[in-house]
Amino acid sequence: MASACDLCTLLAAPPAGAVIWQDEALAVVAVDEPGYPGFTRVVWRAHVREMTDLAPAERERVMRAVWAVEEAQREVMAPHKVNLASFGNMTPHVHWHVIPRYTDDAHFPNPTWGAVQRTATPASLEGRAALLPQLHAAILQRLTNHHA
Repeated sequence: MASACDLCTLLAAPPAGAVIWQDEALAVVAVDEPGYPGFTRVVWRAHVREMTDLAPAERERVMRAVWAVEEAQREVMAPHKVNLASFGNMTPHVHWHVIPRYTDDAHFPNPTWGAVQRTATPASLEGRAALLPQLHAAILQRLTNHHA
């Protein structure tokens, strides 16, 4: 028996405050990952496995949203680097991870699923978490004005 898609389930009943922006095709979702404040997913609403399953205009629409999120993260959170990733191995549903990275985060320079390099300081995490309302407003502004 096939299990339900995590992203389809999430979009059907998102936790309060998780959806930053959405329209009929896309949702931009704040990821509850305390070690990575600002971690965001851009999710194509329809259950589609690969980017190439989308029409070219749909692919461009997804990427415009990814770029808008990255721009907002860079402007508001000033990360050292932004990681963009689209895997789908565990959840075969088109989505992109947009993750602000800092030289003092737990895994840097490794990927977030790599070996832990250090313990991130609570002050750093709290400072970054305090920027989330501003980040979400910047994402909303970019996607509302540019119609991802």
